[in-house]
Amino acid sequence: MIEVTGLTRSIRNGRRTVEILKGIDFTVTQGEFVAIMGSSGSGKSTLLGLLAGLDTPTSGDVKITGESISYLPEDKLAQVRGKKIGFVFQSYQLIPTLTALENVLLPYELNDGSDGLARARDLLLSVGLERRMDHYPVQLSGGEQQRVAIARAFMLRPPVVLADEPTGNLDSANGSHVLDLLLEMNRTSGTTLVMVTHDPTIAALASRRIVLKDGLVVSDELQAVQ
Repeated sequence: MIEVTGLTRSIRNGRRTVEILKGIDFTVTQGEFVAIMGSSGSGKSTLLGLLAGLDTPTSGDVKITGESISYLPEDKLAQVRGKKIGFVFQSYQLIPTLTALENVLLPYELNDGSDGLARARDLLLSVGLERRMDHYPVQLSGGEQQRVAIARAFMLRPPVVLADEPTGNLDSANGSHVLDLLLEMNRTSGTTLVMVTHDPTIAALASRRIVLKDGLVVSDELQAVQ
């Protein structure tokens, strides 16, 4: 489902080159829940951005369902992201001028063109927001906004969903609920879930844990789901 080969990412800082990722290789199979961990500066969020096609590697490649995405032109890359990748941001990234329902519908309108209203309503129902569909983000709590973001990520039934610290801005109760929703959708839809997290409790729920340190994979282990 995901194939990462020789992935590097470096940036220029004055006369110095900073190596963020130093050559990463791994594959993720369909339906896996993979937790990516590491201390601040280890490269985990950079890696997730490269998996999503939000950044371009210095070298190496990322394939999603067998298709190389790392060096596609932006118009082609946008099509791949729209159909194959759902992304859940820590900061929600909802459009403030759109209602919850309209935010969930947005990927459908940009990539499919047909009427996805029934699916958008079903998804909001599944995340417990049937009474909040017509509310704008400013009228929703942080936990509710993140649930809208989850519904949006699953709108086009993508084979891969990537999540960057999706509970990081939430209190423990809302964080637990959001995590439960992601895991339930992972189980019921067979979607591959890759999540960056610093929380060992969350990582313990994954079927696999990848740990980064100084831009390298230092541990990649299957684990019994708790």
